[in-house]
Amino acid sequence: MALFERIKKDLESEKDIANPEIGLDYFDNFVEVKEKVHSEIIETFKTSSDNPGNKVDSQLYRDEITKSIEEILGKESINATRLQKERLAKEVFNDVAGLGPIEPLLADDTITEIMVNGAKKIYIERQGRIELSNVGFRDNDHVLQVIDRIVSSVGRHIDESSPMVDARLKDGSRVNAIIRPVSLAGPVLTIRKFARDPITVTDLVDFGSITPVIIKFLECCVKARLNIIVTGGTGSGKTTFLNILSGFIPESERIITIEDAAELQLRQEHIITLESRPSNTEGHGRITIRELVRNALRMRPDRMIVGEVRSGETLDMLQAMNTGHDGSMTTAHANSPRDVISRLETMVLMAGIEIPVKAIRQQISSALDLIIHQSRLRDGSRKIVSVTEVVGMEGDVVTLQDLFIYKGGKHKATGIYPGFVDKLSEAGVVLNETWFKK
Repeated sequence: MALFERIKKDLESEKDIANPEIGLDYFDNFVEVKEKVHSEIIETFKTSSDNPGNKVDSQLYRDEITKSIEEILGKESINATRLQKERLAKEVFNDVAGLGPIEPLLADDTITEIMVNGAKKIYIERQGRIELSNVGFRDNDHVLQVIDRIVSSVGRHIDESSPMVDARLKDGSRVNAIIRPVSLAGPVLTIRKFARDPITVTDLVDFGSITPVIIKFLECCVKARLNIIVTGGTGSGKTTFLNILSGFIPESERIITIEDAAELQLRQEHIITLESRPSNTEGHGRITIRELVRNALRMRPDRMIVGEVRSGETLDMLQAMNTGHDGSMTTAHANSPRDVISRLETMVLMAGIEIPVKAIRQQISSALDLIIHQSRLRDGSRKIVSVTEVVGMEGDVVTLQDLFIYKGGKHKATGIYPGFVDKLSEAGVVLNETWFKK
């Protein structure tokens, strides 16, 4: 079997490439040989008459990578095992056609986040805790090459005039990059990984993030077309839970998802995915979430799911909820259910339309039915900490009542029966009264 084919098969089978039997130094002149292989392959790309720019993942360049690696390893007198040679070839392949030293981190399913703080400091999150990894890039230019490879693959760009960018990997993992002159630490790359197998309801129950009773209740709410917002801090699992809630939507309904970077992994057949777009190098062509929300309303949606509301699109989302688009769902950053009401008020005002605060609160209270709040606890675990009903208005205040809370290490019902039970009954959904007993 050709060396490249062994590498490819090894990558696809997700073997542990940090095999301790290979050793950390691999062999004495490893760095020298690796640089020679790398330089020759780059030179091959430059001199190829049909080089299509940066398209190093075509079959043509894969063959050239393989050929160069095998020729140079054949010329060098290296006292190394087959595993050591394959490790060298794999690292070169990752540098040229992959994402360099972070490839093994992406292949490790126990790692949930990768944080590149310049060339030599790469942190990872594992089981909710951050630790320094033992890998690094050659230099900042190497990091920039990888960032450019990621963002160009989704039609985006990054340079000094536009030093920040959001993108995604092929598996849907969320990517953020920021470079000089904004980042004084050099190029910074943050990757929020997506699990190869999406987290299921059963997984959440097994993790202790939620109980079967709360899940059954929320399934009833989704099927009855209640408007739901999932809130929480950064990394609390809002998108993951929104994905699970979306899984309760019946197959017969037309779903339109709107996101900055497509992350939702819905399994239904009738789905339209819309993604915002930044401006091009000339400053034109930007398409915002707000424009996509407005356009989605003309696409006959049964359900509209906005990945996250951050700005003026909040007004359009609330208006859609109030004008017959029941069953809509979204997420928002907030520290508590009460806090999200204030956040929504602020975001509505960002639409640039003068609206009295009381009118905004009335819009919120009539649009939203349920607030699901998540938190990442000190031990790194993620929990649904409250399921809260939006009751209505009392004077100038939006009134809320908790139906379920997480307290004392347990999920508990508060003993309050939801006020939207009539809405569920109209949809043919019957709640079990025992779910709400203390």
